[in-house]
Formats: sequence, structure tokens, C-alpha cells
Amino acid sequence: MLGHQHLIPHQREMLIRVALVSFAAGLWFSVLYSFLIIFLVLAWLIDDRAATFSQLIAEPLVQAIFALCAILLLGLLWSEAPLEGRHKWTKYFLLLIYVPFLALLNRQRLPWVIGAVFAGYCLVLFTGLYEWRVENRQGIPAFNMSYLTFSAMLGVGCVLACCFACFCRNTIVRLCLAVCTLVLLYLQFHQSARGFLLATLLTLMIVLTVHFRIALRMLAAAVVPILLVILLFAYTSPVIQERLDQAEADITRMQQGYFNSSIGYRIALWDVGLYGIAQKPLLGQGTGMPEQFFDQTVVYYKQGLYRDLPAFQKTSHYHNDWIEIGMQLGALGLGSFLFLLWAWFQTFKKNGLTLPGICVISFIVLSGLTETFLIFGRLPVLLLVLTAIAVCWRREALDNSGVTGVAGGWVKSKPDSGIEETIKGGKNG
Repeated sequence: MLGHQHLIPHQREMLIRVALVSFAAGLWFSVLYSFLIIFLVLAWLIDDRAATFSQLIAEPLVQAIFALCAILLLGLLWSEAPLEGRHKWTKYFLLLIYVPFLALLNRQRLPWVIGAVFAGYCLVLFTGLYEWRVENRQGIPAFNMSYLTFSAMLGVGCVLACCFACFCRNTIVRLCLAVCTLVLLYLQFHQSARGFLLATLLTLMIVLTVHFRIALRMLAAAVVPILLVILLFAYTSPVIQERLDQAEADITRMQQGYFNSSIGYRIALWDVGLYGIAQKPLLGQGTGMPEQFFDQTVVYYKQGLYRDLPAFQKTSHYHNDWIEIGMQLGALGLGSFLFLLWAWFQTFKKNGLTLPGICVISFIVLSGLTETFLIFGRLPVLLLVLTAIAVCWRREALDNSGVTGVAGGWVKSKPDSGIEETIKGGKNG
């Protein structure tokens, strides 16, 4: 029906690799997003040797993603959200990209994908560096990337570079990764996103503590040089001083009863959000309802204390993953979110990658305290792409070492042709 029967295996393989490379390198470009997603799904459909849906659905992370998306659709039944609007909740469905991406990965395609992810990240990084140093601008306007997204991207790179440094046994490579961690952290100190910077710093502390199994006394001794580095970066960053001054001014305005500021607006959102969850704790207000609920509630809530905020800033989300999902789906949604985090960690753990799992989940949870991280379209997709790469790489490593069935792998290579052959249960044929 798609005409792929007329493609010879070599043509089909090249088309699939182009789809994977294009998506991995181009996920930063919002203008291409829809095309790249469709291209990736079509590549999955024409690959008759990819993992089947029945094999993929056995993965806990795939189950968790489908569960969250299904509950979001179910939440439309008790929602009164208007048909028009931005519908930011639909960005949760971008998590489904993990399914075709993981299905298409195998030993031959893995180096291409890793190279594409690295090239795409470096392109965005150097463009952001140019915008900061030359144009004196936050974020990357050319890529329609806000300073929040760019800061989160730097944070992801920073914590993962630190994690890889912990794994690496080569002293020179470990030193290079440590320098890379510090450079990315330094750049993040010059972006205005306080929440993502704090999430990065706390995640780094968690990763180092877990990896080195630091006792409390040793941790106290290690805090001193870490604090010195942080203070040095903060001292050399005019952005940090500016944000600290702004935070002080915001708190002063809040004490005077004015919440039309960065911190005040977040406090108001969380206050109204918790009030909305308390009203309907089991099922929430319904999918797509949080924005409308806020605009309607601030008129009378606490004698109209926040009534001017919709004019201050158009209501978009609640700047907190937990409140955002809880507002829409109540305990049902929060349970699905916890299931997603648990399944994501288990995916790393069962493949012998516990430290990267702790790193990724810690960053997601900490970032989600001040931002709705899961609907930052590019960043969750990037983490899912990296998760799929880690899973595929680990399975191939186990297969090459003669260990089978441990990681749940499902592909092997024909020794003569190099074409991947789908098998069940990770058994060697």
C-alpha cells in the first residue's frame, strides 16, 4: 500500500537511516517537527525487520507512555475545555515518539544516530554561544528557542556529561568530560532560567553522591570546593545578580499584595492549582481545563487577590509538572505520572544503567518543580532519544558478550549480510 514492497533492501535501509538521522539531528527545529515525526513513523512502517508492537508494548516505559496518553484522552470526557486554544496538553503525546524510534534502532544504525544527536546538539550549543557572546541575547531566536529551553538543554548536557565521566575508565576522556560539564554549567549560569539551573546543580550533587557513595562527613568536605566553583560562576555572571535583584523585588511586591511578577505569578498559579486539585482530587478538572479554571477562579478566590494576573500574562500552564497533571486528571493523572517515572528508571536499571537512570529521573523531577518539563516539547523527546540509544547500546553490548535474555533484546545481525533480523525474547537463533 505504501509502495515499500518495490524497494530493494539496500534502498529501504538507506531510507530508514535517513529518517533516523534527520529526526535525531533535527528535533531542535520546531518548523520541521511535524515532518520529521511523520517521516520517522513511515520508516517504522516500511521496516519489516523492526521490533513489532507486541514486543515493544512489553517494555514498561512504552506501557507508561501509552497509559498517560490514554488517561489524557479519557479526561476529555469530563472536561469543559473549549475546542479553540493552544491545547498545550497535546504535547504529552510527543512522548509516543519513543516507540518508533526504539523499534528502528539496531547495531548498524546506532553509530549514525549517535553522531546525528551529537551533531544536532553541538549545532544548537554553538548557535546559543554565538547569541550570548556576540548578539548579547538569551536563548536562540533563530531556532525559536527560549532561554528556558536553551538552559534546560545545557542542563541535560551538563548532568549527562558528569554521568559519563563517572562511568569512563580512561583518565583523559574522564578529564575532558569533566571540563565539558564545567563549561556547560558555566554557560547555564549566564541564562536567566533559575529553576533549571537549580535542578542541574541538585542533580549533579545527587549523581556524585550516589556514584562515589559519599558518607556524610566526606560529603560535607566535598561541598566546600563545589560551593567555591558555584560562587565563582555566580560572581562572574551578571545574569545571576540581575535575577537575584529581581527575586528580591518580586518578594517585596508580594508582601505588598502584588503578584504580577515572575515569582509572584508562580506562587499564584500553584495556590490556585492546589485549590483546583482539592476540589476534584480523584479525577481532576478534566483534560485541557487548567488554563480556563485559573482565569475563572482568580475572579473570586481569596477575595480576588489574583484577579489581575490574566491581564499580566496569558495563562498557559502551571509551571509545575505535578500541579499541571493533577489539575487535569487528579490522583489518576498523578498516578500515571509516577508510573512513567518509575518505568523510565526501570528501563535504565534493567539494562545495568542505574546511575544514568538516577540522573535522568532526578533532572526531570527537579525541573518539574518550577516548570512543566514534560511539555517542553524538545527536551523530553531528547531524553527519550538518549534513553533509546542507551537501551540499544546496552543490549548490543550484552549480545556481543554472549549474555542473552538479560536486557530483553529482540534483534540480531546476520553474520553475512549485516541486515537485522527480528526475533522474539532476545534469544540467539
